[in-house]
Amino acid sequence: MLGMANDSSVPFTAGPPETVLPPPPVELAAALAAALDRPAEDRRAAVAAVAAAAPTYLDAWAHLSELARDDVEAYAYARVGYHRGLDTLRGAGWRGSGYVRWEHPTNRGFLRALDALRAAAAAIGEEPEAQRCALFLRQLDPEWGRVARG
Repeated sequence: MLGMANDSSVPFTAGPPETVLPPPPVELAAALAAALDRPAEDRRAAVAAVAAAAPTYLDAWAHLSELARDDVEAYAYARVGYHRGLDTLRGAGWRGSGYVRWEHPTNRGFLRALDALRAAAAAIGEEPEAQRCALFLRQLDPEWGRVARG
């Protein structure tokens, strides 16, 4: 038994697993940045073109939700970003639990889409869904709501 106490082959973790999404291709990030720099009257259409060209690009859906013309449109964009985000998380090894923290810039598109879904659900009166989204955000990142987001 003494030999086992010094056995370093037993892996210990510091808590739940953490998932960090891969970065988008550089050209997509540049296209989104250019779309967001467009004049206000052209911005939503330019961001929509980025989302149409790359439907798995979570940041584009999160920004579309922010640029929506009404609450229902915001909800629809946020929901697409959220579901595309779940697919992306699973592809990155997430198995339905563990952290997906804001401190990693590549996680922010998903977290912003989920937060936009929370806000849009509340705006259209879907309070149970808004509460589930708020809880999910805190489960994914226990610091959610305590740190500034930019």
